[in-house]
Amino acid sequence: MHMGIIGATGGIGSRVVTEALHRGHHVTALTRDAGRISEERDNIVWKSVDVLDAESIAAVLPGLDVLISGYQPGNAANDFADTVSRSIVDPTVYATAARALLKALESHLRTRLIVIGGAGSLEIEPGLVRADSDELLHESLDQLGLPRGYAAAVRGHRDALNVLRTSNRLWTYFSPAEEIAPGRRTGRFRIGGDQAVLDADGRSRISSEDAAVALIDEAELPRFVQRRFTVGY
Repeated sequence: MHMGIIGATGGIGSRVVTEALHRGHHVTALTRDAGRISEERDNIVWKSVDVLDAESIAAVLPGLDVLISGYQPGNAANDFADTVSRSIVDPTVYATAARALLKALESHLRTRLIVIGGAGSLEIEPGLVRADSDELLHESLDQLGLPRGYAAAVRGHRDALNVLRTSNRLWTYFSPAEEIAPGRRTGRFRIGGDQAVLDADGRSRISSEDAAVALIDEAELPRFVQRRFTVGY
């Protein structure tokens, strides 16, 4: 397949690139400034894109079977604190990006879209979503070591999901586990829909590497078109 990956230098995006190349796919790696990238791997080309601009996105779509967006303001892999602060300052960027992506796809109806979003919109039990409760959301942010102001960004991710849900494009929304960090690629995890997947200790967690496995699995064999899915151990 030919896959486009937005946020290809990010913490998850870079691992999605590696996973896709490992499986023999062709990758168009998309970032804000591709001119700074030095690349020696086969089957990959780098291009610049503005994910908030539908025309910029549309320009890189020809030939792509699937577009995976791991957009974050800033680059969390290089400066996590900067991404957090940018997300708090303008939490509307996630919904803006979702609208731009959908607009770009209007002229490429067969290209699938997978958006990497947040876990705050997952149900922790039927009908109960952290993003809808200040108390639950602040509790979760405290446990993750994030400032409570980041609640605005969590809700920004939820708003992006709601934008996608109004569309008849071939979209999929991926909510990773609440705890996601670099780790091991095991290829062993469980898949869920709108409810968080918890381990034996009640934790929602996944490595960035296994999140990438799940994303490329979905790209290769679509199971969640016009739906959201999540993973966890």
